[in-house]
Formats: sequence, structure tokens, C-alpha cells
Amino acid sequence: MRLVLLGAPGSGKGTQAQRMQARHGVPQVSTGDLLREAVAAGTPLGRAAKAVMDAGQLVDDATMLGIIRERLARPDAARGYILDGFPRTIPQADGLEALLGEIGQPLDAVVLFDVDPVVLEKRLAGRRTCRRCGRVFHVESNPPRPGDRCVDGGPHDLFQRPDDNVETVRQRLGVYCERTQPLVDYYARKGLLRHIDADGSLEEVDARLEAAIRR
Repeated sequence: MRLVLLGAPGSGKGTQAQRMQARHGVPQVSTGDLLREAVAAGTPLGRAAKAVMDAGQLVDDATMLGIIRERLARPDAARGYILDGFPRTIPQADGLEALLGEIGQPLDAVVLFDVDPVVLEKRLAGRRTCRRCGRVFHVESNPPRPGDRCVDGGPHDLFQRPDDNVETVRQRLGVYCERTQPLVDYYARKGLLRHIDADGSLEEVDARLEAAIRR
């Protein structure tokens, strides 16, 4: 199973990637997590990325692809992977295709999580994150359960990320649509694209995702 998950912020692709990782035993490869890990570990690529970020720039595609190459070389990725958050542009998609061809792990499918923008706004504006453990909750659909405790045994310390307010959410969704449509067309031409309706319960979306990747 070698997948790319595409979807707007709040579409649920990260949550579903985690659930698939647990079900199928293949790693969720989140480029944001990889970047933070490489920087913290002080690897050569991590140091290069840190220098770029410290200068206020975006990490270049070659560095990101190098970090992904290192991650996919680990033993737990031998049976497959779930790429979450990459690629974001056509040059990144071209670079990824070349990399995966070199290491003999080409994609099986690219799944696009379709959700109405109005639903996405509501999801993101209601999202809250714990300052201590990083878990993500939602004020309506997924609040902390009574008695739920954080890693230190205390209650979760929830806050709203600055980029989850309504105006910022609308801007983020606009940028996403503008940048992602070319990727949708790119993977559709290659016969890899699958669409799923990502609005529903976790179990409903689970079932649609599993059906999509078996097609």
C-alpha cells in the first residue's frame, strides 16, 4: 500500500492516515513531522532545512525529497507508506515520482478527500489543540471526554491556533484550492486519482477510503 492523501485543511486526511497506519501497519509519512524530526536530530538535511527556515524561507523541494527518501528507507516502510502533506505542487509531484521510481516504490493511488467548503470552515473554526500533548479536539464533534487526562495526568490545556479563526481559514482554503487543483488534474491524467466523500463519521469515511484504495 503506497498512497498519497490529498485534501484541504480540516478534511480529515491526517486522522484517516493515523487510522490506516494502525490498521495496515504502514507508516504515516507527514512532511511536517519529518521536518521537525530532522531539525531536532541535527541530520545534515535537518541542518540545511533549519538554516532555510531560520532565514524565513520555505524549505526547498530537493531538501524535502531528501528527507522523504531517508524516511522511506526505514524498515517500517518496506511494505508501504501513506504520504500526508506532500506533494503540494507539480514540481514536487514530478520530483516525488522520480524518487519513488529510483527506490522502486511507486504509488498505488492518490486519494482526494472531498468536503464542502462550508463544512471545512466549521470544522477548522471549532478545532482546539492541547498545548501539552498536541492532541487535536473539536468543540462539537470531538471534545475531551469526561475524565480524559493529558500526558501529565492533568486536564487538557486547549487553545485555538491562530490559523484556525474563520477569516484565516477562508484564506487557507482559497490558497489550497488554487494550488491543489493542478495536482488533482496531474494525478487524474496518470490514472492514480480516487475521490472519496470525506464528510461523515470516522467509520463511514474509513469504509469509503478502504473501498477507494481497493478499486
